[in-house]
Amino acid sequence: MSIGSTPLLFLHGYWHGSWCWSEVLTHVTSSGRPSVAVDMAGHGLRARWPACLTRRPFAPEALTTEVSPAADIDLDQAGELLVSQIEQIGHGGPVTVVAHSMGGTVLTRAAQLVPELVAHAVYLTAFMPGSGTTAATYLRLHENAGSLVGPALRADPAVVGALRFDLASDDGAYRQQLRDTFYGDVDPAVADAALGLLTPDAPAGIALGATTLTRDGWGSVPRTYVTCAQDRALLPALQRRFIDDADAAFPDNPTAVVALDASHSPFLSMPREVADIIVKVG
Repeated sequence: MSIGSTPLLFLHGYWHGSWCWSEVLTHVTSSGRPSVAVDMAGHGLRARWPACLTRRPFAPEALTTEVSPAADIDLDQAGELLVSQIEQIGHGGPVTVVAHSMGGTVLTRAAQLVPELVAHAVYLTAFMPGSGTTAATYLRLHENAGSLVGPALRADPAVVGALRFDLASDDGAYRQQLRDTFYGDVDPAVADAALGLLTPDAPAGIALGATTLTRDGWGSVPRTYVTCAQDRALLPALQRRFIDDADAAFPDNPTAVVALDASHSPFLSMPREVADIIVKVG
């Protein structure tokens, strides 16, 4: 099977779900490529909401103290789930995997585990952590200073075991903050619909896990990084850092780079362009 005919598997990032790829899938499948989007561990149909967000009367203090029902989910579980999804979708053959944001950390783990099953790894403004380095480490780097994600969190991840948003909030300024974080160039009506589909708790354990990368593992998998110049969640300087670090570690397998003038969610603001890139590189 040639790379251009391999099935496409789409993996979302933190707080999102397989739903976020619906418009991209419409364009990709019209090209004749078999394509599917899956849910990451702790997200989508696997998500569990903390009780504090829907309990009435609302207890604001519980927002910062209630341990997340997703607190026990880690990178090991997320990676194993993605491997099983790759195996199922590829029927034992290779699959091109497209990952967004924190989904890139999970893709990196899966590609290290089963490099023979990943025909091409595509990182859409995604975490692409180096060997033995957690995604959480990159969040603290100066290249990501000014990211809007941290200020939007409503609990300490070390306390509740998750990166938590108050998605039940009626505070207009806070909801606008979330729109600015993820959907800066997305139609406002679509952005509001997307906010209604987000999962409030993203398991901290996924960002706290690290993967040891080898030349015949992840380092052998062809990869493309799609940068997003308007991203305010994962800043452009950090996107570049991922690319530079990967190329320094595995210079014989350099990263192909494609640029989009988009926010953190081009799958909603420019799905046709995203689909065209994936079909060409994957």
